[in-house]
Parts: sequence; structure tokens; C-alpha cells
Amino acid sequence: MKLCFARSGVRRTWTVELRPQPGGPVLVCRQCTHGGWPLVGSAARAELLAHLAAHARQDPLPAHLRICRCHERGCRQHPRHRGCNGPIRLLLVRERGGRRWRLSDACTACAAATTQAAVVPETTLAVEATPSRRARDRRRRCPRGPDSQTRVREMLNYLATALPVETEAGARMLALQCALRMNDSAQVRLPYGVLRSLRLQSAADAWRELNETGLLRTRHSDHRAMAVQMLDVGLLTQYPARPDRLRAADWALRAACSARTSNPLLRLATLSLVVRTAHTSDHGVSEAEQVARECGVPATALPSLLEQLVAAKVLMTWQAALDTEEVSWRLGPKGLHPRPAVEDTN
Repeated sequence: MKLCFARSGVRRTWTVELRPQPGGPVLVCRQCTHGGWPLVGSAARAELLAHLAAHARQDPLPAHLRICRCHERGCRQHPRHRGCNGPIRLLLVRERGGRRWRLSDACTACAAATTQAAVVPETTLAVEATPSRRARDRRRRCPRGPDSQTRVREMLNYLATALPVETEAGARMLALQCALRMNDSAQVRLPYGVLRSLRLQSAADAWRELNETGLLRTRHSDHRAMAVQMLDVGLLTQYPARPDRLRAADWALRAACSARTSNPLLRLATLSLVVRTAHTSDHGVSEAEQVARECGVPATALPSLLEQLVAAKVLMTWQAALDTEEVSWRLGPKGLHPRPAVEDTN
């Protein structure tokens, strides 16, 4: 007997393409009847992501009705694995070198097996609050949404896709702080005290690298802070509770600095591992490729990086499983001692 599953009337897969034209790239959406929208080259990716997010908001579906959409293509969107498993998440996939992007529902197992993809936090699609509601939220000062550890993990995942693979570790840590600290107008005033805490070997090189990626634009600086304008529209859809994001930025700063080294790559790797370790345990496990992407290194360089963390006493041990392509670890004393506690969000 052939099993038949009920299908919802809402198709939870949206695909857009960037097509080059003499006057600049054009956004073509398969779900829209419009012929295409001309885009500004520097903001093309941001407008593309905002367009996909708008479709996801317009076509909501209860969690119990959502299914893994890669079934419909015979699971050809990713390498073969053990099968669908885990909660349904929104998955953003980049194809054809960034010329085509797809947002669709996928189970946790398929999301982990898909290359050039990132899980979109459900908080990203939260409806933007009205001014009166924002004022009430500020008066309450009550933590809402995910805790700091989850916020940092989701943002690292987002930046792993948003930033070019060759982006240096120092620039990635700077981008993380800016993304978590920006206000509702996508503006950041980053205090020099935070920059000193990042201990970047060359902050000027990191700023220049981020300016070239199109993620942000430095505006001006004074004797206290650097003013920055974020250009990635996708960051504007993050959960609007800025005090909670500021707390997450501080959490990330202290967790990364637990490595107590001047090497930005080791501090970024420490943060990537700590956010994937439950606060009640010192053991963690993750896809090796995901950790490598967040650190901006090839997967072949990950074993050497982990050995450096063992030498720095951030890790006690680590091991890789060849059959599942996962890496597991146990945090060492320098990875555990300065680790901030997860705040209560109830």
C-alpha cells in the first residue's frame, strides 16, 4: 500500500534569481508575475533576501502542517544521508554562485546535509513592531525570544553565508558585534572599548574588508566610538528586542576572549564551539563543515585548528567521525571558566 500524505495549499518554497543586464542586475521571482526588478549592484543581495523574507511572511503555515520540501525533488538538493529527521526549519540555499537563491522548509537532517545553506531563525520573520509597541517593550525590559547563546549561534550561521568565504576571522568577529549591536535603523555606534576587547591585529584592515563585502559602510568616528551603517537588509528582520541583542553581543565577546590568545582565528573558533556546547555540559558535537565555514577556513584545515585549541587548553580532546562527517569535542578549563551563564528568558 502506498502512503499518501496530505499536502497544504501553501507552497513553502520560494526561488529568486539575479540575472545580469546591461543596466545592472535584475531580480526575477518565480512566484511573482512582475517581469523583474532592477537592483543596485551593492545592495542586490540584501534586496533579494528581503524579497524572500516577505514571501515567507505572506504565506504563514502552522508548525504541524509544515513538511520537508526537498521530498518533492527526490532529495536531490543535498548529498544522500540517513533520511529526514528533526524539526522543520526555514533553509536559505545559495545556488549557481549566488545567481539563484531558494528559501524553503526543510527538516533538520536535510538542512545539515545541504551545502551553501543556512538555517533562517524563526525570529527573523517576526513582524516589525510599531513605535508604540517598541516603547512598551523597552519599559518592560523583559528578555524575550532565544537566549544569548542561541542568538549568537544563529548570527554566526547567518554570517557564514552572508560573508565571502575568504573573509578573515578578525573581520568576522567585528561583523558579529556590529550585527548584534545595530539599532532599528541598521546603524551601529561601536565603542572603542569593544574594539579593544576584540584585540584585532589591524582594525583598519578588518573595517576595509567588511566595507568591500557590502555588509556595512563605515560612516565616521569620534574619540569614543565608530559609527557604522549596516547594508544587509536581512539583518533588519532580526528580533527587535535590542537590549537582548546587546546582551548577546557581550556574551559573544566574553566567550570568544576565553581563549586568551591574540590570534583572532582561535578566538572565533572558540566561540563557534562554545555556542554549540550545552551550558549544562562540556561536550559538544557539530557538522565539521559548518564550524569551518563560520571560521572562514577550508574543512581540511579544521583538524589543525582544533589541535591549536587543545594546545591553548580551550579543548581537552576532540575527534572526528568519518561516517557522519561530524566533529565532537570536550571543552577544557579555559573554555569553561570564563564562560557566561545563559540568562533566564522566562
